[in-house]
Amino acid sequence: MSWRVLVSAPYMLPALEEFRPRLEQAGIEIVRAEVRERLSEEELLPLVAEIDGAICGDDQFTERVLRSAPRLKVISKWGTGIDSIDSGAAARLGIRVCNTPDAFTDPVADTALGYVLCFARRLPWMDGDVRRGLWVKPDAVALRECTLGVVGVGNIGRAVVRRARAFGMRVLGTDPLPVPAAFVEETGLNMVPLGALLAESDFVTLHCDLNPTSLHLLDGAALSLMRPTAYLVNTSRGPVVDEAALSRALAEGRLAGAALDVFEVEPLPGESPLRAFENCLLAPHNANCGRAARARVHETTIANLLAALREVV
Repeated sequence: MSWRVLVSAPYMLPALEEFRPRLEQAGIEIVRAEVRERLSEEELLPLVAEIDGAICGDDQFTERVLRSAPRLKVISKWGTGIDSIDSGAAARLGIRVCNTPDAFTDPVADTALGYVLCFARRLPWMDGDVRRGLWVKPDAVALRECTLGVVGVGNIGRAVVRRARAFGMRVLGTDPLPVPAAFVEETGLNMVPLGALLAESDFVTLHCDLNPTSLHLLDGAALSLMRPTAYLVNTSRGPVVDEAALSRALAEGRLAGAALDVFEVEPLPGESPLRAFENCLLAPHNANCGRAARARVHETTIANLLAALREVV
């Protein structure tokens, strides 16, 4: 039995030759897509008519795309978030959607705490000053003096809580789902409503899925609850933050700064006002980067694909 499989996951593509012999031995004909960050609906449509499977990143597998792929049996997502896939339409069409839960907990948690440390200790700005010939000693704070608010206390959020507690931070959490009592007791986490968390935190870090309830969760009204001395960190999904509202808050000095690994449109458009703010740290959706994590996800993504294809033989 042989299958045609579209490979469009940006992290998988550079390693594709390493896995090609195994995939071909399993009967896979690889259809390689050229992709910078993700494929749009229009870019996917001409690629899917004759594929049986897909290894994708955050490509827009809309219902229109899925209905244009009559042979498609499985979408194996490289990573955790499947918000770019119309899972309801896939289920109706008998297309299996797989992902790799808990894939990047440690790298993303490390990145979130790294941004908090950068802001607290002013590390990027001191480096810039010295390189420009300045010798300025800015005010800084120890994390033990600060409160961290964690929005979304799932696997990554809990890893962030543990890291923050190791630094002696007071940590607040909010989540629509119950958090295990044993974890709360272990870490001293204080669960509060979102509004209270935003009002009381020196740093707010986002670790929630993108869904209808979290779209623009941090909008203008929510950002107005934060202290003007507070910082926002987003390593979850770009649309959780209303970027226009965030830009206004930064421009008006109603927020001390932000760190964004993800954006509403990726790659970040050249005309984005976020590029103008020196107190806004920007990254190319790379918080999940880690050699060991990447290797595990490669293996799991391929295993999910092959298992699903074999099930429909």
